[in-house]
Amino acid sequence: MKKDIIIPEVENVFLAAVQEWSDDFMEKVWYAYLVNDSDFNLDGVMVVSKAFGTIDGEMKKTSLLRHAFVEVPAVSVVKIEMIEKSVLALNNEFMVTFFIGNTLYDKNYIFKAHSIHEDFIEEVPILFVDGVIVR
Repeated sequence: MKKDIIIPEVENVFLAAVQEWSDDFMEKVWYAYLVNDSDFNLDGVMVVSKAFGTIDGEMKKTSLLRHAFVEVPAVSVVKIEMIEKSVLALNNEFMVTFFIGNTLYDKNYIFKAHSIHEDFIEEVPILFVDGVIVR
């Protein structure tokens, strides 16, 4: 029975944290982007995010944030949310679910604690800006 269940592997879809100037905060802030570097449109995209971990020996976790996108076209990006600087010391998890055709795909992406930092930046495909990528 279990052997009959096919769980497709997510390929060429990943998350990137990119630092951008914010006029509201008058400083650079980090934003999470969903990057679709595949040849397929992603339909019915759901993203659920949360942060969790320990700060000063105390367990912390944030509430869940939910985002929905009707479609993310092939070879494109969509901005998900701002990542508040106080949660950069925590693990930031993004659970992404979407359809390609009639097939459901699901993957969890985790930015480890303190990994969203200038020391870990590389060029983000499609955006062509520096950011932290998690595949």
